[in-house]
Amino acid sequence: MLRKQNILRFLPVLFIAIATSLQAQIPDGYYDDANGLTGDELKAALHNIIKDHQEYSYNDLRDYILKNTDEDPENSSNVILLYSGISRSKSDFGGSQGDWNREHVWAKSHGGFGNSPPAGTDAHHIRPADVQINSLRGNLDFDLGGSPVTNCPGCKKDGDSFEPPDRVKGDVARMIFYMATRYEGDGGEPDLEVVDAVNTYPDPEHGKLSALLQWNSQDPPDDFERNRNDVIYYQYQENRNPFIDHPEFVENIWGDPAGITNSPGLQLACYPNPVVSLVFVEYAFEDRLTYSVYAFDGSMAERGNLNRGKTVIDMTGLANGLYLLVLRNSNGSIVQQYKLIKN
Repeated sequence: MLRKQNILRFLPVLFIAIATSLQAQIPDGYYDDANGLTGDELKAALHNIIKDHQEYSYNDLRDYILKNTDEDPENSSNVILLYSGISRSKSDFGGSQGDWNREHVWAKSHGGFGNSPPAGTDAHHIRPADVQINSLRGNLDFDLGGSPVTNCPGCKKDGDSFEPPDRVKGDVARMIFYMATRYEGDGGEPDLEVVDAVNTYPDPEHGKLSALLQWNSQDPPDDFERNRNDVIYYQYQENRNPFIDHPEFVENIWGDPAGITNSPGLQLACYPNPVVSLVFVEYAFEDRLTYSVYAFDGSMAERGNLNRGKTVIDMTGLANGLYLLVLRNSNGSIVQQYKLIKN
């Protein structure tokens, strides 16, 4: 059962899933048993759909599965590494600097399943990663903040969490949500839960839920992620990650998208909405406030810094449509959906 959480509910109703599932090769009727469900009932239905997948060994992941699922679409001799985004030769697997290895996105110590099937070899959450960055991430929970990570642009790390770069934040979130849905304690399997906390080791939990909810909305599935889902389903495990096919399932289970609650330290006002050209932000703050504007396809359209008091985000250079406005300071972040309608 889904535990009751005191969740930071700050996500708006989003548009990210309107077209994504149309581009993936979802078998007809695959999600029929989940139609019309929400909350615990939806989570249980999805669990029943994706459980009992075809299992492989940990060496199979090294020898051929990850070389296929994470192949560089522009260079078939390479794989794309999860956090750094580097394209590296498939042959450079190992434990030395410059090698890649297998990263358990749901840290295997958070549940004690190690490298054993099914959870420890589930390709839906195991990705190629740079050896050193994998080691730096360790078994940390995921959250915003920290110091920059060398050779991993956009990554940050502190004592209790790891922040991946913006381009794969949604990938990470959907892998975590998959694991919490796939593994419910059946037949001796681990019972995994997403919680709104860090420092969750050694419990069978992962966080931080409020950040992961934001990341799922901020970074919708792209072609690489959807193709990976198809390859795992059709060529190997015969199960899918439902949250890649239907990112809205995340909010239907874990988050209430009806409104925005500011994170601590982010007391501000953004107006108007819809907007003709300028978004006004009123915020009394001591440190820097940064903003990012994301387009429908997940690409970044604008970014910059804001000053104390009433500030302006100029959207006149953007085309009409829906956007996500993400505002951050050292205390946290919020997400606001915006509709741009020029005169």
